[in-house]
Amino acid sequence: MTRTTSVSNPARRSFMASAASYTAAVLTAARALGAEDFDDDADPVRYPDPRLVTLDDRFNKLKLGNTPIQRIYHSKETLWTEGPAWNGVGRYLIWSDIPNNIQQRWLEDDGHVSTIRHPANNSNGNTFDLQGRQISFEHLTRSVARYEYDGTRTVLADSFEGKPLNAPNDGVVHPNGDIWFTDPGYGALMDYEGQQSKNDSPQPNQKEAIYRIEARTGKLFKVADELFKPNGLCFSPDYKKLYAADTGWSHYKEASKYIQVWDVVDEKKLTNSREFASMDLVMPDQTVKSGFADGIRCDVYGNIWASAGWVGEGYDGVHIFAAEDGTRIGQIHLPEICSNVCFGGTKRNRLFMTASQSVYAVYVNCKGAHHC
Repeated sequence: MTRTTSVSNPARRSFMASAASYTAAVLTAARALGAEDFDDDADPVRYPDPRLVTLDDRFNKLKLGNTPIQRIYHSKETLWTEGPAWNGVGRYLIWSDIPNNIQQRWLEDDGHVSTIRHPANNSNGNTFDLQGRQISFEHLTRSVARYEYDGTRTVLADSFEGKPLNAPNDGVVHPNGDIWFTDPGYGALMDYEGQQSKNDSPQPNQKEAIYRIEARTGKLFKVADELFKPNGLCFSPDYKKLYAADTGWSHYKEASKYIQVWDVVDEKKLTNSREFASMDLVMPDQTVKSGFADGIRCDVYGNIWASAGWVGEGYDGVHIFAAEDGTRIGQIHLPEICSNVCFGGTKRNRLFMTASQSVYAVYVNCKGAHHC
């Protein structure tokens, strides 16, 4: 497949500029809150939480006025949290700390946090299949692995057309059982998050791509490779669209910072590739800043909730994009770079956010489109 160049939407950029001007005062107030505001002895948050920022009235229907952003976990020993996934049966959240080579678990009933797996093969993303088995996307082994009910590990994919995968990153499960995942290769570009490849190329073993593991046969199919480095991905509520974040600018300076969308054909193929949303944001001082969208998830209305970071205050956190036109309608400001998100909780109406050395959560007025 050939790489395509996305064209920016001038109307959306114009709207973003006016929205930023309209909310400058709110953004300034939000930036005044820092990491210390999450300490146990911090003053309570005056509702509505100023870190929940409306850029478009459509976001007002999704946020709650009487709930705070909470930091449910933090440790100075933590290096980089990633890959949150919600287990509805066990009522727990799992995530990876990639450099520390562990997976951790937070229990909803009492907030207890423990290490569930060590070593964890420098796992990045995690999810659960329709049978409740954990699926992990591992950097060290460059594979997609499933943990069976007895705890044993089954490798589902580790090579394509005779060559090893780069380093699987994130994935989602289709109702037919197929697993779709990205392979940008970050874990093979450094020892810090896996094992550095002997190849100095940003493509450790092969072209970065999105793949599908067919549940019925176990075969691996490449479904798209036009993105520079496909990272987080999610389906629309009806599974007729697939969204993916491109973080290729980390190694390819010609790459754009955006979220791409395709139409899903016959539950197997992708077509009609196009830009869904740009990560460019007009800041209150009218400068344009652009960071990365990493992990993404979809709510029941089709809106995309994207982790965002690598810019600073007023940008880092979560950006919410409207299903209809990709307009950025809201932000959740965090004092750390946000790496990934997922919906969970008993009613699936709580957004969990892995962010650098912490994990945050906030209740919202919608539900996640899918089980984790």
